[in-house]
Amino acid sequence: MKLKNKKIAFGLTSSFYTYKATISEIKKIVSEGGEVFPIMSIGAYTTDTKFGKADEFIKIIEDITKKKIINTMQEAEEVECDILVIAPCSRK
Repeated sequence: MKLKNKKIAFGLTSSFYTYKATISEIKKIVSEGGEVFPIMSIGAYTTDTKFGKADEFIKIIEDITKKKIINTMQEAEEVECDILVIAPCSRK
């Protein structure tokens, strides 16, 4: 799929153990020319775990996307996109 000039809303849930792989995918999308609008659930936005601190993940994602994390329903309602990704999905 060609992602150049596509607007992609990328929602991150609280499956913290998969963030390393998820962030890698965000990097790929941006490198292919996709414009990523990062969205985090309140749990993802505020919870520190053994996998990392929330504010560290926020900084990494904002640095990659060059966009502020969207973390409220009101902000998310304003996003117009071509593609919506909800990730990470837990896997075994």
